[in-house]
Amino acid sequence: MRNIISNVGVLVVFVSLLVGCGETEEPSPETDSTAQEQTEQSPAPEPEVAEEEVEPLEVDISTDVALRTDRRLMVEGESNLPDGTQLQIVVEREISRVRWQARTSVAGGSFSAGPFGSGSGLPDGGYIVRVEVAEGSVQPREVQAVIGDQGQHLAGELVRQSRHGLGQVATYSRRFLVGSEPRQTRDQVEVLEVPGM
Repeated sequence: MRNIISNVGVLVVFVSLLVGCGETEEPSPETDSTAQEQTEQSPAPEPEVAEEEVEPLEVDISTDVALRTDRRLMVEGESNLPDGTQLQIVVEREISRVRWQARTSVAGGSFSAGPFGSGSGLPDGGYIVRVEVAEGSVQPREVQAVIGDQGQHLAGELVRQSRHGLGQVATYSRRFLVGSEPRQTRDQVEVLEVPGM
């Protein structure tokens, strides 16, 4: 009888152990709060920043050319481009394609460059003055904020794609004649008479 009671006691202890092993442990409050903190600390996705809308700038450029007494040319102009905009002024003789160029920038809505021509002055004939707005990528940051880093905010009839594929640029050109006598021409062209003659 003692053996039976002893065996029953061993069996009860054995069953208790088995039941205890099969139980799942509830997460303690400490473990649960740590998991919650880790969830709260995970970085939230960054909100997308919308690019600020910039009004297109209808480019306006005009020039005045003046022949000095030494027969060299001065170019002055006005533009609605922002102050600091980098420009290149080119004066080209039509017959020979000889060029003179200078860099300048817009200040207070105007610009100037020169004198253009060799030491002996410009010979009589036809010339083209060109004002070229440099690509947006080389412009100062303040200018890029208005015209865009690829010139994408430039608009109007003076605007075209850059030859180098660097976005949009603006180019203005004007034809004029240098000489003491008006030339016979059908073009709309300004004749510059040599001063002092």
